[in-house]
Amino acid sequence: MTVSPFDHPLLSALLGDEEASRHFSVEADIEAMLGFERALAEAESECGVIPREAEAAIIKALASFRPDTAELRAGVARDGVVVPELVRQIKAAVGGQHSEFVHLGATSQDVIDTSLVLRLRQAVEHIDLLLSENIVRLAGLEEEFGGRALMAVTRMQPAIPITAADRIVSWRPPLESHQQRLKEQSGRLFVVQFGGAAGTLEKLGDNAPAVRAALAAKLGLGDARQWHSQRDALAEFAGWLSLVTGSLGKFGQDIALLALAGTDIELSGSGASSAMQHKQNPVKAEALVALARFNATQLAGMHQAQVHEQERSGAAWTLEWLLLPQMVVATAAALRLAAELAGRIESLGH
Repeated sequence: MTVSPFDHPLLSALLGDEEASRHFSVEADIEAMLGFERALAEAESECGVIPREAEAAIIKALASFRPDTAELRAGVARDGVVVPELVRQIKAAVGGQHSEFVHLGATSQDVIDTSLVLRLRQAVEHIDLLLSENIVRLAGLEEEFGGRALMAVTRMQPAIPITAADRIVSWRPPLESHQQRLKEQSGRLFVVQFGGAAGTLEKLGDNAPAVRAALAAKLGLGDARQWHSQRDALAEFAGWLSLVTGSLGKFGQDIALLALAGTDIELSGSGASSAMQHKQNPVKAEALVALARFNATQLAGMHQAQVHEQERSGAAWTLEWLLLPQMVVATAAALRLAAELAGRIESLGH
């Protein structure tokens, strides 16, 4: 077993999501960080902060730049973040008098946080598509089986007769609400991080607001004041991830319980037991419950990561790195599994 089941060569087939994981690869991170440096040079040239010749030299160097990842790894061990070594390599690639204009006015956190936001935006596009797929599949179940009879169960005891549509209404509408919440959050989440050494952009003087606005526009992000030590948007997003997997966990739990009774649902597909050939375990449903509980557990850590000391915290920031990528992948995996599970329901109710 690897440290993370989300990239385990075996377990990731169940618990992982290749598309979501791709946005947290070293290649995606470096690409986004280089995109920041490129856009920064363009914005600062546009605002008259650096010479046009310097912008051209930086853009030319970045077009063919390939970092030494072994040196980047050593740099992280030395500096705690990758950016000082990355910037050193970019400056060496630019060379000459123009190298002094690389990364001008920025700090490591600007590069790393903006890279995260750029990659989260892509991951969220994928998650939103998966959400839509689940909503459509559940609507299809309601259309096909909604009029059939089920027994309501309250506090694990039979209650009164209901229809399958009454049960499905506890699965689909929450996902539609989550989709609306995501739209509302996007304006707060997908914003540029650009504050310089202590959040004041002191090296840019009066040009600072214009450079930040131009940088944001070039990256397709919202323009916002620095948020180095203000992590509420990320905590809010983590809460949203936990809400999504929580709703999917409820769906999975219901399916597992229906499968336990065995008379109200028919599932196609796998779930074989190595010891009992007659069994068909509700594997995907169980995984949904596990992923819901995983995200709920990680959410407490993301709220802990809001506690930054003064203008920047290395400890709280590092905690985010440990937690948020896994929550994103867990959510994408849960949505993938839920859609597959809904597609395996051949009969619901009677």
